[in-house]
Amino acid sequence: MTVIAEYGQWFVLLACVFGFFMAWGVGANDVANAMGTSVGSRALTVKQAIIIAMIFEFAGAYLAGGEVTGTIRKGIIDADVMAGSPELLVYGMLSALLAAGIWLVIASLMGWPVSTTHSIVGAIVGFAAVGIGVEYVKWGKVTSIVMSWVVSPLLSGTLAFFLFRSVYRLILNTDDPFTNAKRYVPMYMFLTGFIIGMVTLLKGLKHVGVELSFLESLFVSALLGAVVMGIGIYMLRNIQPDPEADSDFRYASVERVFAVLMIFTACAMAFAHGSNDVANAVGPLAAVVSVVANHGDIAAKSAMPAWVLLLGGGGIVVGLATFGYKVMGTIGRRITELTPSRGFAAELAAGTTVVLASGTGLPISTTHTLVGAVLGVGLARGISALNLRVIGTIFASWIVTLPAGAILSILFFFMFKGMFG
Repeated sequence: MTVIAEYGQWFVLLACVFGFFMAWGVGANDVANAMGTSVGSRALTVKQAIIIAMIFEFAGAYLAGGEVTGTIRKGIIDADVMAGSPELLVYGMLSALLAAGIWLVIASLMGWPVSTTHSIVGAIVGFAAVGIGVEYVKWGKVTSIVMSWVVSPLLSGTLAFFLFRSVYRLILNTDDPFTNAKRYVPMYMFLTGFIIGMVTLLKGLKHVGVELSFLESLFVSALLGAVVMGIGIYMLRNIQPDPEADSDFRYASVERVFAVLMIFTACAMAFAHGSNDVANAVGPLAAVVSVVANHGDIAAKSAMPAWVLLLGGGGIVVGLATFGYKVMGTIGRRITELTPSRGFAAELAAGTTVVLASGTGLPISTTHTLVGAVLGVGLARGISALNLRVIGTIFASWIVTLPAGAILSILFFFMFKGMFG
């Protein structure tokens, strides 16, 4: 207990620095994934994507980030076994943040879209298994998280496949694609607003004191969907067919309609990502703050401090603004050729999958989800539309992420133990 009393302020300071560093890595690597489809399909410029991400990532992290943070903070290891020596939990969480942050910097430099969720979960399991004991890892919870990494790309890929097929049937494969685009795209806008509203209201706003019933949430979400649709219709009114551009590419005018829709799906994806992935940075930070604030009492119930979510949201924004362009290129241009109509299907499918998972408190990988969705859109056009070499590199970087996070975390755990113990 004396270690916590003696070094408590240092632990909180280190946790804040490492938490911000990890959030910076999430912004540099993961937010670029979320925005890559918008930039790759040329619906948004890099600058516009960064501005949208700054606003909606921050909102998602702050308004809907608390649910997943609980799983990262308490769900992976049995914290009760460390009640007698709470400093072990502090060393472990500091190690996990530093290890995952360093791995994300390496991956971002290489332009690999790796999973920040993989990185932090691997790091936490690594220090817990070696530093405390294999039996104290909640393997059931770890298994459900690992299963979600398989299920989420399959789900988002399937959703993206059918969304793009619906676009193909209702709009692209018709006699008058432009007129049909202006008729049906507002419905997709409504769907985007409704889904984000629904999950945020049902699960996200508890920690800011807003709790609505299912029916109330349904009504407010439908209202939000209608507002989004109204704004979309207003923005679409000036878009007219361009016969000259259509002579070069039959769907040029149609894609301009979808480019407007992609502004909304980009907002949705950024919000979804913030709500799920801020937990990777602030979950361990919140655990350290809680242990120090409760003078070493791990079992004490503690509310998530608002400033912790603010720190995480801020770090994500800085990471995207300074370093996000590298990974954007991989997701947006190198897996398959994206147009706004394809990018919309990928983004809405991925965003829906992520917000549903955030609502259940399951930390899924946004990267896996979005890559799965982009693959689903590519498959809707046939296997030849996919760049299989780039996909192979991405899969390989995913496999390396877990052990890389775990090994670095184990090294740092024993380093902190030696320094403070």
